[in-house]
This record gives sequence, structure tokens and C-alpha cells, in this order.
Amino acid sequence: MKWAAVLLCFLCLPAFSQEQSEARELIGQLGGRAALINLYTTSQPDGSARVTGEYLVLQSLQRRFLEGERSKQLGVTFLKEGVSPILYGRPETATLQGTWSGGVFKGARYGPGGQLREQFDFSETFPPMDGYGAAVRCEMAEGRYASTLSYAIEGGKLKSLEWRSKVSPGEHPCNVAGLEQRTYNGGLRFAAGRCSVTLRDLGEFVRVVAEGCAQMCGSQGYLEPVLIDRRGACQLLRPHGR
Repeated sequence: MKWAAVLLCFLCLPAFSQEQSEARELIGQLGGRAALINLYTTSQPDGSARVTGEYLVLQSLQRRFLEGERSKQLGVTFLKEGVSPILYGRPETATLQGTWSGGVFKGARYGPGGQLREQFDFSETFPPMDGYGAAVRCEMAEGRYASTLSYAIEGGKLKSLEWRSKVSPGEHPCNVAGLEQRTYNGGLRFAAGRCSVTLRDLGEFVRVVAEGCAQMCGSQGYLEPVLIDRRGACQLLRPHGR
């Protein structure tokens, strides 16, 4: 019986190894609007991939959710678009049809009736921030969440950074500080242990995101992503469902 169980595990391994998931973030234009798109792919045995994700129009912070497939040949990609993360059984607002290959996703967005609405062109390559410099301090609050972010960067080099937040009731805190700069292409990254803070240039905004910082937070504390405009004004980029 023991050897039968071991054999069963080995027989199952190929099936598990065929399904590999990865995440990609792309920046670009949707029509004449700057947008950020996040796509998550799960590979299939035939070489195609299931795709889910979302895009964010930066000027309006309009968010739309995506679901579809990417073919093995030429990266032909067809994505349904909707206003909810669950698209099954709900009317689509549009479709994105194009090719996603070599780090570039480009094509056209069509309305529910098949009418062409706009072209899109996204790239996985983000602008470098080697020369970025700013002194930012801002306080943000929405609902139960409040945070203070301050940093000083000169010529792409970190001088100081502190990011605090609290969630009520209970005042569950986060306090991220003492980070050191790490080598990072397409932005700036600062880290201490597993905790990292990443800045990326989105054109009209710089986006600041924290990842893996649970050890610096209370049991229900978290750090919401922030958009900073060219004047240094900040706004929360609230994840769906908060």
C-alpha cells in the first residue's frame, strides 16, 4: 500500500508541473489614456494559458477586470472585460483582442456588439528611475484606514523612507522603516528582510507599493498602494474589495 501511494504521487507530478502560474505587469496606452494592466497566466497542457487580471485607467482610476485565454502560437490573446472580478454569467463590457508576445501586448478593444472602440499597446518594460528625485510627505485616510508616507530620494538614491498606517477599530499599526536600496530594473526598490517597497514611474504618477511587510504590521494592519502626482500630492490606490 505504501509503494502504491508513492507511485500515485509520481504519476500525479506531471499533471501538477504542467500548470505553472505567473504574474505580469504592463504599462501603456488604452486609446489615448494611460493605463496599467496586471495579468495572471496559468499554463495548460497544450501550451496555451488561462489569463485573468485587471487594468486601471490612471487619470480616472477606472478599474476593469479581465478573463480569457492566450494561445501557444504567436501569443494570440482574447480577454473578456467586466466591472466585477467574477465575469462568469455576467454581461461583458468589452473584449480585448490582440497578441501578447516578447513582453508586448497590443491589439484593439471592442464593444459588446463587436464595434471597434480603441487600440491598445502595453509593455512589460517600465521607465528607469535612475535620475528620480523627490521629497514627499503626505497623509491619507479613507474609511477605517489612515496612513502617512514620507521619503526623500536624490538622483535615484534613497535618503530616507518611512511609511506608517493604522486600521480602526483597534488601531492595528504598520511601521515600515530602515529599508535599504536594492538593484531593480524599471523602478526603485527598497527592502529589509522580506519587506520591500517599490516605486514605479507611471507617467503622470509614481506608484508606491509595499510587499511582504507583515512582520512590520499588526495582525490586521496593511499598507495600501499610493499614487503620487508630479506636484507631490498623494492618493490611495485602493485594491478592489477593501
